[in-house]
Amino acid sequence: MNLIEITDVNAPELAVFTQCSEPQLFRYYEPEIGIFVAESASVILRALEDGYEPLAVLVETGRMEAEAAPVFDAIETYWGAERRETIPVYTADKEIVAQLTGYTLVRGLWMTMRRRPEMPLEEFLRDKRRIAVLYEVVNPANAGAIIRSAAALGMDGVLLSYGSVDPLARRASRVSMGTVFQIPWTKATRSETEGLALLDTLREHGFKTVAMALTEDSTNIDNDDIRANERLAVLLGSEGPGLPKDVIAACDYRVMIPMHYGVDSLNVAAASAIAFWELMK
Repeated sequence: MNLIEITDVNAPELAVFTQCSEPQLFRYYEPEIGIFVAESASVILRALEDGYEPLAVLVETGRMEAEAAPVFDAIETYWGAERRETIPVYTADKEIVAQLTGYTLVRGLWMTMRRRPEMPLEEFLRDKRRIAVLYEVVNPANAGAIIRSAAALGMDGVLLSYGSVDPLARRASRVSMGTVFQIPWTKATRSETEGLALLDTLREHGFKTVAMALTEDSTNIDNDDIRANERLAVLLGSEGPGLPKDVIAACDYRVMIPMHYGVDSLNVAAASAIAFWELMK
């Protein structure tokens, strides 16, 4: 393998791991596509299985056998022996890696990977029956947890508004446990998200829209009439503000999860899991 021991923490080739923000990564090296960083062996393996191209690896020397070995095998399986032998593998002791990144790596393993063009909205909606719609969800941990629940509970895909977090952001993909590489997803463009355009597009494709919101006319999520619809899009807003009022009002249904002990609501990720479970019955 092309092992490169790290001796200079300021080496320019390491900037992608240590200095680039998520927006910078989006267009780093590849102006038309961009790259992203995947953390931990489990996330990287799922990305490789889904066909994402590996570019470079950063790994703690103590993790080479337990964590990195299966990743190198997967690179050979999906990209050939030559790629396994030539991909840059930057190695350093745990203390140096922590100095590089500012914190201890999750499982001591990162990989840069080339992004792929996102699926156009019209194509994404074509064959789906149950989808989650993340509307301005900017917290990567919440987005990752929602994506994981959507995948685990049988939703057909995840649609994100233009202002939502990138699902390939390192924390989002890590919290999703790599399911972001298993369930179909796409992000709407700015124009596709403006005003109520996203709701209009969903309706044009036969979806009934379900807003997770506490309103005077909200019904219980356990609703057979809602479940009976052929196509459903479940809209979830950001933690705190929730969905915009005009979006809530424009949805076909407004649903809530009954609360006890004076609790007014659940974290959006926890609420999403309950909603997906109920609506997939």
